[in-house]
Amino acid sequence: MNIVHAEYNKYHHTIDINYYNGYILRIDCGKAEYCLITTPNSQRMLDALAIDEPLEYARLYLNSEMQYWINTTDVE
Repeated sequence: MNIVHAEYNKYHHTIDINYYNGYILRIDCGKAEYCLITTPNSQRMLDALAIDEPLEYARLYLNSEMQYWINTTDVE
């Protein structure tokens, strides 16, 4: 499957990934971040990642690397 487009949906707080063959993958950001340990700074960085780089956000979530990403990038 080839990805055509990925974007942050501000109305549903989701990442919507559209594939070439018509499939859509929707990741609920609230559920994806539910058990993560965050600080206000790391939450801000997660929000910016979802909006600016939705495909990277989806990759981190699907590979179960979000907490590791937070721990290594949050240097407050």
